[in-house]
Amino acid sequence: MSYVIVQSKKQVKNVYMTKSKPNFYFISGLPRSGSTLLAAILRQNPKFHASMSSGLGALIGGSMQIMSPGSEVALTLQEGQRETILRSLFFSYYQDICDKPIIFDTNRNWTSRMPLLQGLFPKSKVIACVRNVSWVMDSLERQVRKNPYHYTRLFDAASQSNVYSRMESLMQPNSLVGQAWSGIKEAFYGEQADSLLIVDYELLARAPEKVLKLIYQFIEEPWYQGHNFEQVEYQADSFDEALGIEGLHTVRPKVEFQPRKTILPPDIFNKFNKMDFWKDTDGSKANVIIPQQSDSE
Repeated sequence: MSYVIVQSKKQVKNVYMTKSKPNFYFISGLPRSGSTLLAAILRQNPKFHASMSSGLGALIGGSMQIMSPGSEVALTLQEGQRETILRSLFFSYYQDICDKPIIFDTNRNWTSRMPLLQGLFPKSKVIACVRNVSWVMDSLERQVRKNPYHYTRLFDAASQSNVYSRMESLMQPNSLVGQAWSGIKEAFYGEQADSLLIVDYELLARAPEKVLKLIYQFIEEPWYQGHNFEQVEYQADSFDEALGIEGLHTVRPKVEFQPRKTILPPDIFNKFNKMDFWKDTDGSKANVIIPQQSDSE
């Protein structure tokens, strides 16, 4: 089975940044859908910096709030200063972290900030990792049950009581899954959708090399022969411990898909099972990696 990117007619213009500064690409998407796995694979390329969710998104959001109309700071800003300040934050954040020419910053809110990213970095593109929402919920519930002796910071106290309250909480508009799902949908149908690539977790896990080559094609970078899909490792133990969920960002060494039976009650699983809007590309300019059927199939 081979894979292709289904792409809109409109193409992204190539606008190159100053050579002395890195190029930015962004990883976003649903939780438990392969963003940490993708970053762990990409970082094998010595030209790339990639990691789990950074603090850059929060810094950008906080700065935008401070500089928005109605604040004292906004009264002191000249025309164009907001754009200059926000762009400089990206470079300043990574100045002492890495000196690599290409940076992949991960944050689930980037899909909600496509106009901002395109305005600051016209060449930038966003990769959104997705997965059937029922299996996202299943995966998160499994992580909760692995840590039965304390509550997790993913939920408030009122939502911790049982699987129904936890799943309902996750899909609230400002909660972990609901906010990410809405952000991807906004980007999928938005004006900047042609700079968005949807990557399905199952396809990435089943055929990592084929999918990754398409990602390289999307970002217009030459293929790196040194990727090893048998030895992909990543851990963020201190971050996961702070959330109260052990192993949330641990990546297994071998990239492979492991089918399993859901632990969710059937009514909950069925409730979220048909939310994969990205499978229908009508009305969207987004790029989507899908299986390509051969003539004999």
